[in-house]
Amino acid sequence: MLNFRCKRTRERKVFIHISMYPFDLIVLIDDDPINNLINKRLINKLNLSPKTIEFLEAEMALQYLKDPKLEKRLLILVDINMPVMNGWDFLSQYLELENGRKDRIIMLSSSIDFQDRQRSKEFPFVSGFIEKPLTHEKLNSLL
Repeated sequence: MLNFRCKRTRERKVFIHISMYPFDLIVLIDDDPINNLINKRLINKLNLSPKTIEFLEAEMALQYLKDPKLEKRLLILVDINMPVMNGWDFLSQYLELENGRKDRIIMLSSSIDFQDRQRSKEFPFVSGFIEKPLTHEKLNSLL
C-alpha cells in the first residue's frame, strides 16, 4: 500500500491509503495442488493482489471466509468438481455467510457443460465462469 499525504492540519497530518492492487486477497479453492500452484503463479504475474492463498478443501475455505476481520476486496476462484464439498455446495454455504460481502467469485472448472455455466448464473455473487486451464486472457476478460 502507498501512503499519500492528503492535507495538513495544525494538530495532525491526514493520510489516505491507495492500493496498487484491484484485490486485497485472492483465494484459490481447488482439490488439485498442481492446479493451485499453476494458477497462483499466473495470478502473481498479473499483480492482482499482494497475497494469494489456496485451499484444497472448500470447507476450510469457508471457515477462513467467516472471519469478520478479513480483507474487503476478495477474488475467489472455485473449482466445481471437488470431493466432499463441491463448488455448488460451496456457493450454497457461502450464500449463508455472505452478510453483505462484496467478494467476486469466479467458477473455475474443467467442465464444458453448458448447464454448469447456466447454473453459475443462479448465484448473484458469481461474476463469471472459466474453463480450465486458467489463462491471462480468460481471467482478464472477467475482470
